Amino acid sequence: MAAVFIRAERSGLPHQLLLPQRANRTGSALEEVIHGLGSRPPSGPVVLHSGDWPLTLPALRELQGHLSERSLELIEVNSRIETTLVGAAALGLYTRTSPSPADGPGEEQDNLNRLDEARLTIHRGTLRSGDHMTVEGSVLVLGDVNPGARVSAVGHVLILGRLRGIAHAGCRGDGEARIVALELRPLQLRIGKAVARGPADPPPAGFTEQARLVDGQILIEPAPPLWPLGR
Repeated sequence: MAAVFIRAERSGLPHQLLLPQRANRTGSALEEVIHGLGSRPPSGPVVLHSGDWPLTLPALRELQGHLSERSLELIEVNSRIETTLVGAAALGLYTRTSPSPADGPGEEQDNLNRLDEARLTIHRGTLRSGDHMTVEGSVLVLGDVNPGARVSAVGHVLILGRLRGIAHAGCRGDGEARIVALELRPLQLRIGKAVARGPADPPPAGFTEQARLVDGQILIEPAPPLWPLGR
């Protein structure tokens, strides 16, 4: 899994950039960031959550330069590694020591912990008929969204389960927001101001699906193999 880029929930707040756990990684932090940013990330300030990556001053300077080329300004580094914090401070960046992970978490749980810090709302459990959930930023539902339930987010809607109710991503007009689910068969989809009914055909076996806006229309397709999104 590459780095995860989470756009700011509103103007004036920084974007969040999370590196995956370093264990068993063969590439550099910069390579992870390049894959995670995708082709057109939004501009603005960025907070880097580097976890257990030991980033030297030259490595941080290179990463900072790449972000600058993409109109992104690195303003803060959160890390568990002293070398990284020292290098970031030498660049004049704000630094913060990240808490150590709980005993024995897997990479998914560690990412959930750091995503939670990065203004992603995490809902553990199924949304049932009559439930209406609206959040700032993006939302991750660890469960199903049943018929009669509705979930809305200013950013992305991510569902590690079946979407059979109503989902609205980019509910304040963000046409770049996406809806991702393990099974995407909703009563209704909304992205920004666009509205569509869910597909009637059975979902493709073995694929996570996403809905995104293409030329003003909502397109449903297999999701990229990045968690939670490939931008």
